[in-house]
Amino acid sequence: MIVLTVLGGVLAGCGSPEDTRSRTAALPTASPGPSTAPATGPAKGSASPSRVPESGPPVLAPGPGGLTPVFERRADEGPGPGAGAGARGGAGGASGAEKVVALTFDADMTADQGQRAAEGEHFDNPALITSLRRLKVPSTVFMTGMWAQEYPVQARSIGTDPLFEIANHSFSHYAFSSPCYGLPTVGKPDMRREVERAFTAIRKTGARNVVPYFRFPGGCYDDASLKALAPTGVTAVQWDVVSGDAFATDADAVAEQVLDGVEPGSLVVMHCTRSAAPVTEDAVRRIVPELRERGYRFVKVSELMRG
Repeated sequence: MIVLTVLGGVLAGCGSPEDTRSRTAALPTASPGPSTAPATGPAKGSASPSRVPESGPPVLAPGPGGLTPVFERRADEGPGPGAGAGARGGAGGASGAEKVVALTFDADMTADQGQRAAEGEHFDNPALITSLRRLKVPSTVFMTGMWAQEYPVQARSIGTDPLFEIANHSFSHYAFSSPCYGLPTVGKPDMRREVERAFTAIRKTGARNVVPYFRFPGGCYDDASLKALAPTGVTAVQWDVVSGDAFATDADAVAEQVLDGVEPGSLVVMHCTRSAAPVTEDAVRRIVPELRERGYRFVKVSELMRG
């Protein structure tokens, strides 16, 4: 779950970008701005240029003190010494920058929503996945372990389709720093297990295209959480463009917010959750052709990070 501008309420673990800056994570809404780290969090620029394992997707080198690195957009420069590829992003829109953009979708379920799902509430969005396939849009889905357990067939379908990759959004969607929009907080001794348990649940569905990336619930993190997750080897992935799809009822407004914010190298955050983001699919069906008309190419986070 991420921090979004919302209409008609606050999604559990979400708030407006302004609230986030003042409370935890200082998240930019459409273009590079303040660090996504909380005011008391890690030093800026804590990630080094990306490195590619012998096989598999690229990850960022650890930050100072071995902290988990954070990626929020592709920097204008390609990866290499001094480029700082993806470390807290880079200034967007520079002349000659490759026009690529990554659409990401959070498949959210919190620990208290199992009963609501049993009663018929839909935390999935199969029509959105169908549209992404029809439009041939490579995408990254940040999935909670509970979502994978609730929708194992869909998780497997997404995770075996080469168009998609699945990243980690924790198991129970508890906050990794506090305050974070009223979410229960994971204790520091349990943070690593939250990530590992989510990967286990996702892979248990049969999903194969699973990448070592993690998105903090609520976008909330600090030095302690980055240190706690370092042994997992994940790269934390934030964003630089907020779609505003949470609780939105106007697909055109969501599309306009994305279209106004995207720059070369941008990383957009959206939702794959019908009950909380009902107009996302409609917005995507407008966003994709318009960005393609502008010359943009859609990529997964792994390609965006590769540079």
